[in-house]
Amino acid sequence: MTIPALELNDGNSIPQLGYGVFKVPPAETEKAVSEALEIGYRHIDTAAIYGNEEGVGAAIASSGIPREELFVTTKLWNDRHHDDEPRAAIGESLEKLGLEQVDLYLVHWPTPAKDDYVHAFAKLIELRDAGLTRSIGVSNFLVPHLERTVKETGVVPAVNQIELHPAYQRREEVAWAEANGVRIEAWGPLGQGKYDLFGTPAIAEAAAAHGVTPAQAVLRWHLQKGIIVFPKSVRPERLRENLDVFGFELTDAEIAAIDALDPLDGSGRVGSHPDEVN
Repeated sequence: MTIPALELNDGNSIPQLGYGVFKVPPAETEKAVSEALEIGYRHIDTAAIYGNEEGVGAAIASSGIPREELFVTTKLWNDRHHDDEPRAAIGESLEKLGLEQVDLYLVHWPTPAKDDYVHAFAKLIELRDAGLTRSIGVSNFLVPHLERTVKETGVVPAVNQIELHPAYQRREEVAWAEANGVRIEAWGPLGQGKYDLFGTPAIAEAAAAHGVTPAQAVLRWHLQKGIIVFPKSVRPERLRENLDVFGFELTDAEIAAIDALDPLDGSGRVGSHPDEVN
């Protein structure tokens, strides 16, 4: 099975489906990532704040998979935006991961009350130029954060990783990304189990029509919209299921029915609001 790769605005490419280790306990991370790599995942998404970079690194080291076949993302935490802290932070992450370079480094949250996200991204540009990361981007940035960052640094992030699922489709951020050549990555692509996504007729009917699970139908919806996803699980059978989403295609009508699940008033959000994380 070949996972499609999408080109980023800096010329690098990223596997469209990966494995996310948010909330994977550090003691279980090496085993979980090892299983994911064995099953066929090559894109791993972690973050300093997850506390499990060492487990990711151990799994990579023992996998025997050539480094150039892997795509590893980690993220700069909110208390490391200032001064030259981003360089120290990526150094710590690289040491834990056992890598000389990550493929993508993100500013995890804008923390607008501290007003230091532009400085943080400017430092990421330096880290990219120094060869510590191949690509740079942001996470949880709203359009005003994105516009200011680009205006003041002159660099467009390669990706914006945001909460995105059928009840909260982020049309404003997606439109801005499409207009500016930025790839959208969805965290919580299945709604984190915080609402009955799988029980909605649009999802259930699409799944039944293709003989797949509701989760597979939702992941397929993301993929056909050009979104990068990394569903999280520690169960091997679910890891396999989440990867097995390339043998069918949703119809235009099925996609439209899932599109219609967003109430468009922001009430579908299940995570924190970016303006309130500081």
